[in-house]
Amino acid sequence: MMEVCVDSVESALNAYNGGASRLELCAALSEGGLTPSPGMLQIVKSLVTIPVFVMLRPRGGEDFVYSCYEVEVMKHDASILKNLGADGFVFGALTPSGEIDKNVCKEIMDVVSPLPATFHRAFDVCHNIRMALPAVIEAGFSRLLTSGQELTASEGIPVIKKLVLNANGRIIIMPGAGITKVNIGEILRQTGAREFHASAKVLKKCSGPPSKCTLGSRSQQNVLVTSEGLVREMVTVAAEIVRTRKWEISV
Repeated sequence: MMEVCVDSVESALNAYNGGASRLELCAALSEGGLTPSPGMLQIVKSLVTIPVFVMLRPRGGEDFVYSCYEVEVMKHDASILKNLGADGFVFGALTPSGEIDKNVCKEIMDVVSPLPATFHRAFDVCHNIRMALPAVIEAGFSRLLTSGQELTASEGIPVIKKLVLNANGRIIIMPGAGITKVNIGEILRQTGAREFHASAKVLKKCSGPPSKCTLGSRSQQNVLVTSEGLVREMVTVAAEIVRTRKWEISV
């Protein structure tokens, strides 16, 4: 099962047409993914028939420590997006000491329930993953997105493999970060994961006139868009791994 993270209608359609099993709908993937607008969710839901999980993240930054006001924003967003047809949610929160913030997670989980929820890569910056995994499971998350606390899932294979074993079916471990058509086979074979997360993006030149102005902190001359062809290739590789049961995982 391939989940594709998207931040535009074009990317959502390309992922869907390429054979993605699920979408993670965000805004601003350049910031690691923020909460998308209600309009974005409604249009994407009208165009695809696969599940659309929605990111709940009110701002950028890698601390994932949220104020009481930011928690209220996430709860209100969750309520609105749930009513508009979200199939699931993606969120996470940490304490200042780097532990899973069980209280914040429970507050948000109470709003999104009974829809499934994925704990996102806040897990990859938590202080102690041995303590964090049981905490995520106890909080009621159905999936954990992780790179194994490395820059890429490929580098994090040893940790992801241990997480799959330790989870023992209690939660789905979903590798993500830097996954490509080149390394997805190796990642699935070595970790035993049955789902994976990728953006499958390529650069697309903007169609507007050239400008000397820069909007925001990055040049807007090119944008990253999910490639239908790349999604299809990755789905094909993953399906072959599953079909032939080429797993290398062992206890």
